[in-house]
Amino acid sequence: MSVTPRPDLQLSHAVVTADVTAPLDFVDIEQWLKTLPTHEYQRCAPGDHKAAGYTVDDDGTPMSINVEMIGTGLVIQQYRFEVASRHYCKMVSISDVFSAAGWTTTQVIWELGIEQLDGDNLRYINTVTSHPTEEFLEFITSSGQTFEDAAAARQKASGQHCELETPHYAQSIANFAKARAADAVAAGNSG
Repeated sequence: MSVTPRPDLQLSHAVVTADVTAPLDFVDIEQWLKTLPTHEYQRCAPGDHKAAGYTVDDDGTPMSINVEMIGTGLVIQQYRFEVASRHYCKMVSISDVFSAAGWTTTQVIWELGIEQLDGDNLRYINTVTSHPTEEFLEFITSSGQTFEDAAAARQKASGQHCELETPHYAQSIANFAKARAADAVAAGNSG
């Protein structure tokens, strides 16, 4: 079986936004991802998020490892940082998925962005797109499921998951920015 992604087929796509207040100059999504503690990750989707960590791939590419429930599937995300900046990150994972029918894989593209509305009023944009792999297509065929049924189930589960996590991610990123701003003020006052 091949874990080759099929970008011509889409399992799910969700774009969810949340507005927060934080100083844009201190927002750093890349650093937030690289330092996100497991318990904070869990607070971002209570009941769904299980664990988070940071590592690098064999070639040195930074990676965020996330373990979560999406619908009835346990998903182990191995996100490679394809674009990493303070206000936008694009993460791509060939994710392992465990369901009642066994293990398979999907490709997940997670985009995290922040835009300034005015002053300290910001909008966080959480975009998650999932594509099947060749392995996934063989997996659903062998279990008697159509691609259309699998995509409908994934769209529903992923959409609900994104609705849950997005406002929490937004607030966590805002809190991270506020803490960095407070540290900068304290450092400026100390000397």
